[in-house]
Amino acid sequence: MNNFRVNFTTTETSTNCTTQSFELMDSLDICGYTISLLFGLPTHSYVIWLIITATERGVASEFFNLNLSVCELGVCLASLISALSFCFFSLSTLKSFLLGCVITGRPLFQCLICVERYLAVVHPVTFLKYKPLRYRVICCTAAWITILGSCFLCLLFSDNLKFALFLSGQFLLFFSIQLFCVVAVLRALKQSGPGERGREKKEENHMKKRAFNIILITTVSMVILNVPRIITGFSEIRTSDNTPTTWFTALTCFIMAGFVQPVLFLHRTGKLSCLFSS
Repeated sequence: MNNFRVNFTTTETSTNCTTQSFELMDSLDICGYTISLLFGLPTHSYVIWLIITATERGVASEFFNLNLSVCELGVCLASLISALSFCFFSLSTLKSFLLGCVITGRPLFQCLICVERYLAVVHPVTFLKYKPLRYRVICCTAAWITILGSCFLCLLFSDNLKFALFLSGQFLLFFSIQLFCVVAVLRALKQSGPGERGREKKEENHMKKRAFNIILITTVSMVILNVPRIITGFSEIRTSDNTPTTWFTALTCFIMAGFVQPVLFLHRTGKLSCLFSS
């Protein structure tokens, strides 16, 4: 609530408006959590089932996507707990713990996917060297340890400023890595290998452009995922403005960004067209 409104309303009216504002915010949050749960749970469960049962492609080639979808199931669980915490205050601790999975898990695994695409395009020899499953298991194990540490850190945050700084630091780190990958892939697209035939050159350029588009879409989803939350968080800290519209906009962006990777996977495997045709 801004100063103008406080100065020209009575205390009782101001309290009522504040209460109505928080009630509206709670209703919008519950709506967002419900959408995340209803659409995210079946989508990511279907992706996990496709990856596990696709024996011809193998689990190794989609291991990062598999872990991302498992993490997204954790996000769905966090959405359920967050919605229930409005009625059961005892779930607030569990809600804070799962928040670490939400704010760290998704961007971290998206970053790993982005780095994998970068290695495949810019450093194919290195990519083939670290392509076996054991290296991806090591990376994902380190990622899950990082996510678990983030969950415990979220339990220690007692004010919004520390949380906003933590969230901003994560965003800058992951976004910088993804931006580097995008620029490197873009430079690789402008270069042609020596002694390439016309048809081979076309096929290679097509593969490189496809990898670049995937990385670019992932980066855009990363921006949509974090920027609104960061801006809204700092705005609340500086101006004490927690209007429902701004928070609901940030929550909507966060929910929509979670469907980017599964849609890309379904499109790449040809399952998306089958869903629409049926």
